Amino acid sequence: MAFEGTDFEDTDYSKPRPSGVTGRAPTREELDSQLTGTQQHLAKLRETQEQLERARIALEEMRRRRSEFSAGLAEMRQQLTRGEGLLQKAELDARREAEQLARSLEGLRAALQTLEPLNDSSWTDENWEQELTRGLTAIENARLEFNGARLKWPVLDGALEPGRGEAAAGGVSGLASLSTAQWMRIGFAITWPLALVALIAVIATVVLVLRR
Repeated sequence: MAFEGTDFEDTDYSKPRPSGVTGRAPTREELDSQLTGTQQHLAKLRETQEQLERARIALEEMRRRRSEFSAGLAEMRQQLTRGEGLLQKAELDARREAEQLARSLEGLRAALQTLEPLNDSSWTDENWEQELTRGLTAIENARLEFNGARLKWPVLDGALEPGRGEAAAGGVSGLASLSTAQWMRIGFAITWPLALVALIAVIATVVLVLRR
């Protein structure tokens, strides 16, 4: 910040005096003039001090803003870079989850399509045993498909009957704490319907063979 010079020079005191010559005492008017000049010089010094103080405050403010700019720039670059990486990972995870969800949805739709043709009212005396075996197999396959999807998507617990959803949700959340024996019992519970269906199919085949 530019400002004018304010050096004050008192000509009465700056004028060289001849050596050996005793000067006269200043008059009252001269003292008044010197006092006035000194006061003016002091006023200019105060004005200069105020200007310097304003310049100091402005420089400190500029330095603070510059430091804030540097710190803010580094902070936001770091946060944005980290946020970009996190969102990219979240996007990939969401895409994988969407792909898995699409496969589960396709499986449920396929299972539902296998159940659509089932109609026991169209069975005859000749084919009802075969149709029963075929229907039980389709139902069991659909159940396995649905239970597999439930393990991946807890939202499917809402499709169960009232009261069963909470129990199923509790069972899914506690899978990690199951023992080996409990897993074996679960495996047996899942596979025995298939064995039953196979047994029914064998019995139906034997009955048909004996009839012939």
